[in-house]
Amino acid sequence: MTKRICLVHYHEIGLKGKNRSTFENQLVTNLHRALRDFPVTDISRISGYIVVETEDHLASEELAAAIRRVPGVARVSLAYKCGLDEGEYCAAAVRALGEAGDFASFKVHARRSSTTYPVHTLDMNKIVGSVLCESFPDKKVDVHHPDVTVVVHVVQGSTYVYAASAPGVGGLPVGTAGKVVTLLSSGFDSPVSTWMVGRRGAICVPVHFSGRPMTADTSEWLCQDIVDALAPSGTIGRLYVVPFGERQREISLAVPQSLRIIMYRRVMLQVAERIALLEGAKALVTGESLGQVASQTLENIAAVNEAVTMPVLRPLIGSDKQEIIARAHEIGTYDISCQTAPDCCTLFMPRRPETHARMADVLAAWESFDHEGMVADLVESVEWRDFPQCPSYHAPKGALREHHRDLAPGSGGER
Repeated sequence: MTKRICLVHYHEIGLKGKNRSTFENQLVTNLHRALRDFPVTDISRISGYIVVETEDHLASEELAAAIRRVPGVARVSLAYKCGLDEGEYCAAAVRALGEAGDFASFKVHARRSSTTYPVHTLDMNKIVGSVLCESFPDKKVDVHHPDVTVVVHVVQGSTYVYAASAPGVGGLPVGTAGKVVTLLSSGFDSPVSTWMVGRRGAICVPVHFSGRPMTADTSEWLCQDIVDALAPSGTIGRLYVVPFGERQREISLAVPQSLRIIMYRRVMLQVAERIALLEGAKALVTGESLGQVASQTLENIAAVNEAVTMPVLRPLIGSDKQEIIARAHEIGTYDISCQTAPDCCTLFMPRRPETHARMADVLAAWESFDHEGMVADLVESVEWRDFPQCPSYHAPKGALREHHRDLAPGSGGER
């Protein structure tokens, strides 16, 4: 019986040696969660691939598109799975090439991962190629630069035939690179940086610093929409929100105007580090790009980094705004980030922020207010919402769940 299935290709996972099965199994787990709304009956590993089958044996382009958004997937082919009978896989090749769209030339590429199959790959090329030439007499064979390649691959007692194939997001399966805490705003940069680290296999736990009570909670809603937009990648298990507005006012009254932004960011990183320790995360992630704004010069980055001991990752450090916006389009967060929302980034901004802060001045300003008490109070005021899309995320046990209430917008109420 011939079935139309999704054949999932990966790249980096295949280079993992003795750990390869761990990465493959994690990818299978993540695919189960990502495809839970589709009529999928089986997701299984075969030699070098993962096969996704559906109830009706007619995998769709919508299913393939959902698979392509899962980190670790290099490419997805809509393929036909059939037996070892020549007539059966030749008929599948005709169907596969017929679905390839407009083309002028093609070739056949046969492979055998099972050496028990007696027909040599050269002979398979000739057999399938002759049938395709008869079925598509107006198309020519081009073995060097074809418009379409029909792959006929014998693997573990079955033949997989495909021509239609599209790239996935690549990277590594979420859950294979530990946990990180990301600083998430409703702008363009931080959602992209969060997605990029998740694409490398990290479980992301974003923390959003809201301007509440000095501003409305609009940015909190937008951040939840951003997390929902990133849901197909399965990178995020929980969103934390920290009401920061009142503390920003206190800082603005205590420190020199030019150093306000650096003080805000130092407090943010210390709060994020506390949450990271509770979560068991190993690094912090920000959306900073070198020189993009006043706080992102090398001197100011160093002044902010000094406040924490945990590594701070900056995936966008060498990216320009056009590149970031292009990636936001790709991952589905652009339209959300286009919406304006007052948040902590708009509060108590100095007229002339310092662009090349001296560490001595930064430390003097840092000691001019009770930063330790402020950080402790902010951690106590943290709110959160859990998201079920990340199968690898495990919430911290103990005091955190006892001392903090659910994030109000995500607790079941209406907007």
